[in-house]
Amino acid sequence: MALNTSNPKESGEISLKDLIENIKKTQRYLFRRWKIILAISFLGGIAGYGYAYLNKPLYIATTSFVLEDNDNSGGGGILSQLPGLASLTGSGAAGGMFQGDNIIELYKSRSMIQNALLSKVDYQGKEVMLINMYADINQLTERWKNNQDSRSLNFDDAKPLGRWQDSILQKAVDDINKKYLSVSKRDKKLAVIDVEVKATNEVFAKSFNNQIVKTVNDFYVKTKAKKAMQNFLILQHQTDSVRSVLNGAIYQSASVNDATPNLNPTRQILRAPALRYQYNADANKAILTQLIQNLELSKITLRKETPLLQILDEPIYPLEKHRMSRSLTAIGGGAVLGFLASLFLIVRKAFHRSLSS
Repeated sequence: MALNTSNPKESGEISLKDLIENIKKTQRYLFRRWKIILAISFLGGIAGYGYAYLNKPLYIATTSFVLEDNDNSGGGGILSQLPGLASLTGSGAAGGMFQGDNIIELYKSRSMIQNALLSKVDYQGKEVMLINMYADINQLTERWKNNQDSRSLNFDDAKPLGRWQDSILQKAVDDINKKYLSVSKRDKKLAVIDVEVKATNEVFAKSFNNQIVKTVNDFYVKTKAKKAMQNFLILQHQTDSVRSVLNGAIYQSASVNDATPNLNPTRQILRAPALRYQYNADANKAILTQLIQNLELSKITLRKETPLLQILDEPIYPLEKHRMSRSLTAIGGGAVLGFLASLFLIVRKAFHRSLSS
């Protein structure tokens, strides 16, 4: 059997001893240039400190609320025992339309954020739209003034939104979704939802937080119970109509009886009008009794389908303020630039070595 007597260097393999030696050489090489690395690291530290100093603090407004949704409660109570009446009153009509977790997605939707931005709040002693506050914070007003069609950018007008306004709103919605708004559940097993808004302007952070919570929660409650409310209103209208007809039949029957106080027993035909109105009254009475039962069941359904949204905590002044740490940013900037400087020196040495070999 032939032995492998080839040199590791000739075969392109690097031994552990050579690897350790190369690391030591690299360390000595970087140590000889410590002044360069230190100077660049110092510049990185200054840059990091300056960035943290110029960076505006973020104000954090947080609203916490608990959502009690009856979709997953199971069973239908009294309505499950009366399937015919339950279907008539709309029991479970909204069961699959919204689930509790979907309210988080509503907060991220364009329409909800846009409606919140187009609402008016008190700012510096006057009512302004939140979109105008957003424009002032991000210094967009000056850009609008330079536009030749700047009059069409006035969001305070009652006129329909124009093309430029829609474009600005779309950009604002995207920016708020990425940088400003955060919605999450504290725990999968809990029904507590936190809505957090971060902004460099304290008033905007609190105002937008309050408005987006109000806009989304009102829409959620109304939509969740919309079908049950429609059925309730229909049954209420039917009940009122039948009650009105019943009252009329009773009145007409009494009027006919009053018109013939001394009825001749041999003239039964004279009883026909009174009997007809009496039959109408009895029939409408039976219908009204059934409608009233269904109406009460529809009220139960409406209460069942209406979710409970209870605010736990709201943002109050002064808001929590988050400022970037200047010392940590300076250390991080110095470390990053020092590492990049060391890497550059190593790569440059390797490049020169490859050219000389």
